[in-house]
Amino acid sequence: MTAATHSSLFPRVPDSADAVLDGLDPEQREVATALHGPVCVLAGAGTGKTRAITHRIAYGVRAGILQPSTVLAVTFTNRAAGEMRGRLRQLGAAGVQARTFHSAALRQLQYFWPKAIGGSMPRLVDRKIQLVADAAAACRIRLDRGELRDVTGEIEWCKVTQTVPADYALAASKAGRDAPRDPAEIAQLYSVYEDLKRDRSVIDFEDVLLLTVAVLQDRQDVAEQVRSQYQHFVVDEYQDVSPLQQRLLELWLGERDSLCVVGDASQTIYSFTGATPDHLLDFRHRHPGATVVKLVRDYRSTPQVVHLANGLLSQASGRAADHRLELVSQRAAGPEPAYTEYPDEPAEAEGAARRIRELLDAGVRASEIAILFRTNSQSETYEQALADAGIPYQLRGAERFFDRPEVRKAGVALRGAARFGGNDALLDEVVDLPSQVRAVLSGEGWTSQPPAGSGAVRERWESLAALVNLAHDFAAARPGATLGDLVAELDERAGAQHAPTVQGVTLASLHSAKGLEWDAVFLVGVAEGMMPITYAKTDEQIEEERRLLYVGVTRARERLHVSWALSRSPGGRAGRRPSRFLDGLRPGSTGAAGRAASGGPGGVERGFTTRPDAVPRRTRRTVARCRVCGRTLTDAGEMKLMRCDDCPSDMDEGLYERLREWRAVQARRSGQPAFCVFTDRTLMAIAEAVPDAGGELARIPGVGARKLQRYGADVLAICAGQEVEEDDGEG
Repeated sequence: MTAATHSSLFPRVPDSADAVLDGLDPEQREVATALHGPVCVLAGAGTGKTRAITHRIAYGVRAGILQPSTVLAVTFTNRAAGEMRGRLRQLGAAGVQARTFHSAALRQLQYFWPKAIGGSMPRLVDRKIQLVADAAAACRIRLDRGELRDVTGEIEWCKVTQTVPADYALAASKAGRDAPRDPAEIAQLYSVYEDLKRDRSVIDFEDVLLLTVAVLQDRQDVAEQVRSQYQHFVVDEYQDVSPLQQRLLELWLGERDSLCVVGDASQTIYSFTGATPDHLLDFRHRHPGATVVKLVRDYRSTPQVVHLANGLLSQASGRAADHRLELVSQRAAGPEPAYTEYPDEPAEAEGAARRIRELLDAGVRASEIAILFRTNSQSETYEQALADAGIPYQLRGAERFFDRPEVRKAGVALRGAARFGGNDALLDEVVDLPSQVRAVLSGEGWTSQPPAGSGAVRERWESLAALVNLAHDFAAARPGATLGDLVAELDERAGAQHAPTVQGVTLASLHSAKGLEWDAVFLVGVAEGMMPITYAKTDEQIEEERRLLYVGVTRARERLHVSWALSRSPGGRAGRRPSRFLDGLRPGSTGAAGRAASGGPGGVERGFTTRPDAVPRRTRRTVARCRVCGRTLTDAGEMKLMRCDDCPSDMDEGLYERLREWRAVQARRSGQPAFCVFTDRTLMAIAEAVPDAGGELARIPGVGARKLQRYGADVLAICAGQEVEEDDGEG
């Protein structure tokens, strides 16, 4: 379950640019208002990074600084891109492109293919594994199902790291990859695979990126057209970019630096796909003038969960560990993580199901519970245990919600009822929106009580129940909404892949759980041989396994259950032991003391503004307090004034009016809304402080370096009681 779906889902659209900033903490506000130059956001788990960057985009759009059509936000999954589009729509910034790297590149390639290459674009193959099988047959190499999957993965790694077949053996050795076959055989399979694609006029997903890079490198006119369209870039999960994706990003940017990247080196868990945190960790080196903002306030998890997460990383080593962030929980205390040892895996699954039943009986929703495991092969045991206990569940990574047949049919039924409901006897006796939806979906298989057991029938019911629940939320948030309004909302959500919550315990691998969160998380199979996995041999691979467990721990909001089994099956040899990663952290265990985080506290580091050899200045953030009564300030408007709204003001009313008149002239000259010059709150703060020097003015929230340079002389002159000369320029 995502953070975006953990509420009533229908907040009101902010009524102004400043309102977009309401509720952000100081570091998140720094992200949201840093709209110029390169920006790097180092964001720990649960610190609100998606909130910060979507509010950044929305603030820029609402303030008139960014045009929606010129912004491209890229991330790594369709779900993440859909969530971002949904949040931007709720913030009044519809029209911004939020896509995966592949989706953005595919659109550009389809558009420019006739001009740059000519003819029709080759067909895109969804699954390359059959082509790999055909290549193996052509080479007379026998591959079993597992080897076929592994060789396909090696070919994908080659392409995203821009490794050609002839260089595979050397590149794989340097990268420490455990090749599933003889490297010479894999190189041969890779070469024949590429020949088959050419012969059949097809391309794969990696080709989409490679071809887009080639077109942008070879055709300056095409590159300039793309750069004129997209002028501002935001990259989420930047620790996961591959060398090929980084090259594409550089070509999109050209010589510009209007780039904001967001990531966390401690959540680098996809190196097997070619992802590397080096681009994130080297960002300041490549962009010496970058602003770096660190988000460490964890709003997701309790102090007990955060303590375990910090403890895991305190024992880590390597470059990513050197830049780890020490999270600080912002939540009330919760229960300590529970650690349980079982004699065998079936007993572990039954134990998890038993505890989940207790949580459900205590009122925790099934959709707020997850079981996370290292490999997909572990899923079956837990599916059986949940089914035996009569607990609904859903498998993470299954078909997307709006693509499910029952959801598509339900949408058709609801659309028909919205158009012709007056002639539908089902709707004669119902008046409110939720009742109408229940009546319509009863014809599609929804019932007030779920069907017994699990399987396809239960999954279809869960999908329809999610639509019914969504109708309740929609009606509560928007009284008077019609069935037609709900259909329009569903259409927008389908376009954004912003799915409603499906009721059921989530079963997911640790890799597929990235970016999600639940109230209660069961981390199962946390034993040596599974965590870290047996084939993790090198120090780098072991550390990635540790980061994978860290990702699992940080998915939990309140309750965390960690378990392991001493043997695989009942009666088996009890030769397993708990994961080494838990040494010194679980009760009764011993281990090496952890290191203090070197990534530093949350805050802002600003890059140079004049000399490239200047040492970047670090700004340590302090708690904002009212300058009148001393109370801690959290409201954005109060923080701008540095006082509570109800505390007495010493504002110079005459100065405030003169500043407003001057602002109106500036806004008229530049063709911008008045608040883009300075907001009312900022003018009030200026009129209260009456600064007589640029440094004093710069310290007022809402001024900043750019506005100080553009408007500082005028504002200081007005504060000094001087007349400001009129001119015909923009000022």
